[in-house]
Amino acid sequence: MASEKQVREYLAHWFQLGKPIVLNNGQTECLPYPIYFENRYSQAFEECWQQILQTGGQGCYLKGTSQTIDKLLSSAWAVIACARCSMPVPLPDLGYTSDLCPCNDLAGWPNIEAPQPRPAVDSRKHLSALQQRLEQQEAS
Repeated sequence: MASEKQVREYLAHWFQLGKPIVLNNGQTECLPYPIYFENRYSQAFEECWQQILQTGGQGCYLKGTSQTIDKLLSSAWAVIACARCSMPVPLPDLGYTSDLCPCNDLAGWPNIEAPQPRPAVDSRKHLSALQQRLEQQEAS
């Protein structure tokens, strides 16, 4: 089963490549920007997520896919890395899917020359670890 955290990360990664989420069975689309603020999801992302939750995820899916968010949050689906592009993709726990990776309609993707989508970075934690390493070097 894909957890809520995994589904949110799945969406955040694809949002970074410009893929919107379709809401209300195609009535509207949402592509939040920015996706992250400091080390967490941005207000725009959280507002988009709340729109998804208002419908329980029914009729909401990443553009170019057919799996709705409510199905991804059920026990029948998992989110794994695509063998082609290493981006997160939904896969049924049992059986198979004939759906292609959402990167299928992105021109020039995968692109190993471009920065890959990533989760939020906690700059304070990173800088603190760097500071500790420098202090250890000085003490040696």
